[in-house]
Amino acid sequence: MKNHNFPYPFSAIVGQDLMKRALLLNVVNPRLGGVLIRGEKGTAKSTAVRALCGLLPEIDVAAGCPFSCDPTGADPAGDGLCAACLARAQAGTLESTRRRVRVVDLPVGATEDRVLGTLDMETTIKKGEKRFEPGILAEAHRGVLYVDEVNLLDDHIVDVLLDAAAMGVNTVEREGVSFSHPARFVLVGTMNPEEGELRPQLLDRFGLCVQVEGIADIDDRVEVVKRRAAYEENPAGFSEAWAGREREVAGRVERARALLPRVVFSDELLRLVAQIAVDMGVDGHRADLVMMKTAKTMAALDGRDAATRDDVARAAEMALPHRMRKKPFQNIGLDKTALADSMAHGGGKGLVR
Repeated sequence: MKNHNFPYPFSAIVGQDLMKRALLLNVVNPRLGGVLIRGEKGTAKSTAVRALCGLLPEIDVAAGCPFSCDPTGADPAGDGLCAACLARAQAGTLESTRRRVRVVDLPVGATEDRVLGTLDMETTIKKGEKRFEPGILAEAHRGVLYVDEVNLLDDHIVDVLLDAAAMGVNTVEREGVSFSHPARFVLVGTMNPEEGELRPQLLDRFGLCVQVEGIADIDDRVEVVKRRAAYEENPAGFSEAWAGREREVAGRVERARALLPRVVFSDELLRLVAQIAVDMGVDGHRADLVMMKTAKTMAALDGRDAATRDDVARAAEMALPHRMRKKPFQNIGLDKTALADSMAHGGGKGLVR
């Protein structure tokens, strides 16, 4: 049961620490490439993603802009203003407002036009004006795009989402006419592997991947039921009871975002990252880059200005499982013994022990 006015608090979720950490890391550093959360039904996947809305920071947006342009020019990506906002800025009529970063849901049955947006060709031909009807990617710009049951989406739609997430731009072309707008978002996908897998090419495009399982500890299972029952009986009261914890997590995220640009990642750790990638049989170099970014973000989330070997090890747990060379029908997973051996190997001469 969902309550849109009072979503279940992120900090009230029992266990599932790896999943929660992966989500927080992507909130702190949207450039990690998103996260794929795999697991059976009833493991709080959707609950955790939708609970992020209570932790996300407020941002400045141009009032009435469907693309959430940044009217302050402070956006580090430097996307600038859309044509309409630019015209209003030049006329001195551009107004701004503040709102929280959005978590936008993408329905499984969404069409390509609903995702990308559409060009009104009749208006274009008759009046010579480009008229664009924004889609879900426009709504998700500067926010989080959540795709539940991502493995059940049409492969073409998944390709489009991943391309936009990687490039930060959505381009729609119809009969020789094109329209582009910024589309930078954190892509979060959830799936139940029992219902089918994603193609390996698509798996690799997610920055991180975590596996969640049902909680086996009896006391923790009891706590899950008690908290959920209390929430369903009184969503407002339950949310208020956890408001202090939510503010603590939100503050931690805000401080980590500010600290991240100053986090140091040594050459010795880079060698360790490369050694792990080689030892674990990972193709390409995307895994190396994601491990480095994740380890730095991990340090920032912990309030430290330098990454450590432990950060690298924890980053590997999330950056490598979906990139390992697998035999047919082999489940996604990371051999932690092999990872420990690689860490002990040390990543080459000169590595800090």
